Amino acid sequence: MLIGRAVRCATRLRGGGTALPGLVMERINPTFLSRVLAPLPHGVAVISGTNGKTTTTRLVVELLRGQGLQVLTNPSGSNFSRGVASSLLGQVDAFGRLTADIAVLELDEAHGVRFVTDVRPRHSLLLNVFRDQLDRFGEIDSTARLLHEIALRTTGTVVLNRDDERIAGIASSIDGVPVRYFGVDASLLDRFPGDDDLHGRGADRRAGDAGADVLLTAMDEHRATFEFDGRRHTVDLRLSGSYNQLNAAAALAFVRAVLGDEVDEQALLRTLSDVTPAFGRGEVITVGGRPIELILVKNPAGFRLALESFDPAGCATVIAINDHANDSRDVSWLWDVEFDRLRRAGVEMVTGIRAAEMDLRLRYDDIHPVHVEADPRRALRAILSSGSDLPVRIFCTYTAMLQLRRHLATLAHVARID
Repeated sequence: MLIGRAVRCATRLRGGGTALPGLVMERINPTFLSRVLAPLPHGVAVISGTNGKTTTTRLVVELLRGQGLQVLTNPSGSNFSRGVASSLLGQVDAFGRLTADIAVLELDEAHGVRFVTDVRPRHSLLLNVFRDQLDRFGEIDSTARLLHEIALRTTGTVVLNRDDERIAGIASSIDGVPVRYFGVDASLLDRFPGDDDLHGRGADRRAGDAGADVLLTAMDEHRATFEFDGRRHTVDLRLSGSYNQLNAAAALAFVRAVLGDEVDEQALLRTLSDVTPAFGRGEVITVGGRPIELILVKNPAGFRLALESFDPAGCATVIAINDHANDSRDVSWLWDVEFDRLRRAGVEMVTGIRAAEMDLRLRYDDIHPVHVEADPRRALRAILSSGSDLPVRIFCTYTAMLQLRRHLATLAHVARID
């Protein structure tokens, strides 16, 4: 414990390395996670899937805290086992004891299987499966199998997306534990394309057959209506984007499954209306009075939903694409994204390691970026010194988002993520 906490302090002083302390703990104390998490009264709840893990985890954590529970989580979005261990090091005492009721953990699809082998979750929430990081996961059915393993290791309740056929199909092999669902009304299905829709095979898509514990029935830019227990509830949200309204439905279903009859429905809805975006997922940072919004994109479905969720008029659009291991080495996925929505307002800047490829991709959709700058920091400085007062919206891959956020932290207040 002393070694792990010392490494954590050192990495904080140097300004990064959120997973390094956990990596050290994995090497010197392989049973650390299972031993520390075992005594929690409500056990461990895990959240996984291709898109929406970080925001949904934030929603679940805040909703549970609004119900009076002490919740342990991994807020940095470092979703490998070592990232979870690093988060725990900041919340345990010198003897490795936690003061918490439940752990709510975001897990990477592949590393989640390793985690649940050592620490069996009491509850699991599986969001969706899309083609993502083919260099890591292979084809989409491989990713679905990984999520299937998480469900099979769950000892309590499994919550599934009824409208994602690969996720809903997991239920057929689950025995002995309850399965619940979240979903969207049939009238909204076209707002949430599945992976097959991106490749022209989803023409006959329909809502899942299972009854949804929570159903998203109507939506506006910052307002959503959810149906559960036979009643509809309309909530004003601080989160932007249609995908976050679906994430909210998933979070509501999951918290209701975790708490059962103990849930305070009114407190649940009040808390939901106050949740703010997770870092880099619609987070807005103001520099000199100019708002800069960071939108994480990492696969065709997520990028497409992000583009459809925001009106490009009245803002300067920037796209930042890197190809590090935490992004995707293979950026051919950009060709599965339709960028037509950006044509009228245009794109001010493309940046990142793959700026040239992004520029080429946009030109095939008759969109001609004003500037191309490979270095995200120089690109950001150019945008901020342009003399324009338009808000800036940056669609960025994971490591590009971290670069931009670090640079913004030198210019404005940026919340620190441990």
